[in-house]
Amino acid sequence: MFLVTPDTGLLVWMVIIFGIVFLILAKYGFPVITRMVEKRSEHIDTSLRLAREAQEKLSALSEEQAALIEKTRKEQEQMLKEASDTREKILAQAREEAREQASMIISKARTEIEAEKQSALRDIRRSVAELSVEVAEKVVRERLSSQEQQIRLAEKLAGEISSSGLRN
Repeated sequence: MFLVTPDTGLLVWMVIIFGIVFLILAKYGFPVITRMVEKRSEHIDTSLRLAREAQEKLSALSEEQAALIEKTRKEQEQMLKEASDTREKILAQAREEAREQASMIISKARTEIEAEKQSALRDIRRSVAELSVEVAEKVVRERLSSQEQQIRLAEKLAGEISSSGLRN
């Protein structure tokens, strides 16, 4: 029972020692502990504030990034549209130039064909004229084989020449 119920003297000494330890702790220990807790609390508050600021900056950067992505996408669409328009213009211009060149080639070919046709017609006319002269020469030789026929033809031609000379 001695262990369960302490003596009065023991109790007094325990209270005195507890008071001394409490005073020493109150004078030297509690201020240090309180300062450490306050420092830790300030550090936590500062860390929370910095974390909030970082999160706000991160969200602002995220919004800025989204805006830049959208701007880039619009610029890309604009560039693709301009490239497509330019391609269409170049194709249309190339088609027009090809039509003009084809028209010029066809026109030149027609001119050359017409010139060749005229040349061929002249050659044919010349050949026909030469053949006609040869045939006429043979016919005239055959008809004018006698002296009398030659004189009649000469008189006839002289008459035609003199009558046409009088008219002019």
